[in-house]
Order: sequence, then C-alpha cells, then structure tokens
Amino acid sequence: MARRNIFSSESVAEGHPDKVCDTISDQILDACLTQDSKSRVACETLVKGNLVVIAGEITTNARFDYLDEVRSAIREIGYVYEDSQFHADTCVIVQALSRQSRDIAQGVDAKAAEGKETDEQGAGDQGLMFGFAVRETPELMPAPIQLSHRLGRELTRLRKSGELPWLRPDAKTQVSIEYEGYRPIRVDTVVISTQHAADVKHREIRETLIERVIKGVIPLDWIDSSTRYLINPTGRFVIGGPEGDSGLTGRKIIVDTYGGMGRHGGGAFSGKDPSKVDRSAAYMGRYVAKNVVAAGLADRCEVQFAYAIGYPDPVSISVNTFETSTVDEEKIEQAIREVFNFKPAAIIQQLELLRPIYKKTTNYGHFGREDDLEALRWERTDKADALKQFVP
Repeated sequence: MARRNIFSSESVAEGHPDKVCDTISDQILDACLTQDSKSRVACETLVKGNLVVIAGEITTNARFDYLDEVRSAIREIGYVYEDSQFHADTCVIVQALSRQSRDIAQGVDAKAAEGKETDEQGAGDQGLMFGFAVRETPELMPAPIQLSHRLGRELTRLRKSGELPWLRPDAKTQVSIEYEGYRPIRVDTVVISTQHAADVKHREIRETLIERVIKGVIPLDWIDSSTRYLINPTGRFVIGGPEGDSGLTGRKIIVDTYGGMGRHGGGAFSGKDPSKVDRSAAYMGRYVAKNVVAAGLADRCEVQFAYAIGYPDPVSISVNTFETSTVDEEKIEQAIREVFNFKPAAIIQQLELLRPIYKKTTNYGHFGREDDLEALRWERTDKADALKQFVP
C-alpha cells in the first residue's frame, strides 16, 4: 500500500501587499506593450502604509502617465475604503525608473556585438526555470494550489459583487490534501484568513465562509467529518494590506507557480517583459510539461531549462517524470527537442508573448488558468499529438 502523507499549498488574494505590487508592475508592463511591443521592462514595486515606490529599468517608446496606472491598479483591486490608510486616490507615489543597461541590451538584442558569440537574441539573464504538470485536476495542476486559488477567486468575487460587503481586499487561503502515494484522496485542512470590516462578528465570518466559499468551491466528496476549517484563526483581521504589512514585487513565486509541489528556479515573473527568461522560459516549461501529460506520456512531468545571459540556446534541458512515464524518459526528452524550440526569440513567437496579456496572469496563479487560452497560450495542449508522433 502506498504511503499516506499530507501536502499543503497556499494562495493570496489580489489585495495582499505583495500581490498589490505584482499587479502594479504587470499593469505598467501591459501599458508599455500596448503601445510598443518591443518594450524592455523590469518594473519593481514596493508598498507600505500609504506609500508606493516603483523602480527598475524601462526602455520603451510608449507614452503614458505612470502615476495614473498605479492608481488605476490600486482602485481596481479595491483599496477605496475611507477607513483604509492605503487608498488609490491618496497614496504617495515615488518613481525611480531608468532605461535598461546598454550592456544587458546588447546581449538581448538580435544583433552582433563585440564579445557576443552570435547575432541572435540572447537570454536576458542567466538562470534556471522549471515547468510542471500533473494529472490531479482537469487543468493538470497540483490539487492543493489549484483549490487554494479557487477559494481566493471566490472571496474576490463575493467582495467585488457586493454579496459580502464586509469583506476587504487582503486575504490568504491554504489547502492541505491527504495523498496516498501520488493520488489525492481527501482534504484534511482548509485555512482562510480574510480582512474584514470592523463591525462584523467572527462567528458570521466563519459560518459564511465555510458554507458559501469552502463548500461552494471544494468538491464535497473530498470533504469528510474530519476535515478542519481554520477561519481567521487570530480572531480579528481588520488592519490589512499595505497598512498592516509591506509588500514587494516577486515575493509570491511559489503561489504564482505550483504551490511548492514543482520546483522553482528562483526568478519572479511580474513586471518583466518576455525577453527575461525568468518569465518566458517558465511559461515555456509549463507548456512543455502540460503537453507531455496531456499526450499520455506521463502522469507527472517536470522540465528544467538553464540559460546564460546573451546566449540563445539553453545550456541544459532536463526531464523528470517521477517514474510515471509510459515510455522511456530519454524518448520523451528527444520528442520535446523535436517539437519545441527553446531559444528566447522562438519562445516569444510560439507563445505570442509580446501582447499586453500579463495583468491577466498576476493573481491566482500564472498556471492552471484555462479561462482565456487565446491569451495564455502556455496552457494549451495543442502539441500533445505532435509529441506522440515522435515517441515510438
């Protein structure tokens, strides 16, 4: 009998301080790409109290008011309450942006330069990126992170629709699932911590979120009499968002990917244009892994790429199917190399990454999103048949 164990993953709502920063950074990226698809963007955001700092390197022909974009992003998240220190209309914004370094640009540009080995577009930085897929959910994502994201999306829907007017933007969710080997069998614990208005009672919060959020999102056959619900376990969560905690772009990289079940190379996504392989190659990794699982070549697949700055080809490609493959892993890797092209310029072309699509990715996971496959092309499984053709 396979060993039983419990695995947990968390998600955060768009009002979480770190996600406020991710949202601002991606909104600025999209604003650049809307006017200039060749924009080079590395935008970082910090928030604390009523202060917003945007910093980084941006080279673009786009012209817009950066401060207006910051306020628009905060307003859409929902920080418009008069009793909140952090407010879209009154926050103080500091801008510290410069152009991309010429030294980095010559490595990325598709042109020859002294000391550069090729005239092709190179990777925007060195680093390693992972992609992952698993046959646990229809989206081929790990169940703990996928359910955590669904809980967060439902909290946001109920807040923005006005159905639960006492909800506020900041929230965190967490789901612990009991596994038998690699097979999820039940939900052990659900945690929801959500910011709320000062006048609502804890009992109302607990009862409402269990009935309307948890039982409305998690499959009921995964819940049993032993499932635990921890709702606002501190008893009170009125002070939240940047008033309660500072936030930074890129601090929720595990929330953004696979909830810790798949490995992570360390690079963040938000605020970066696709010349940065931290983002584009991670999207490509998901595309590859998802198509391997969709093709029936494995029930679980992780791929890794590594790059050198200024160099177009990955320095390594690795595939791991955790002994779930239906064919030799070596054959899967060969098929992957035949079907996909991992040069940065080719990744951008295959996934059409020069479009202003990035604000759609910011919240509730960059992966496992099938609500807009036209925009999020790395979630398509359109290469599954091609992979099968190369695997005898």
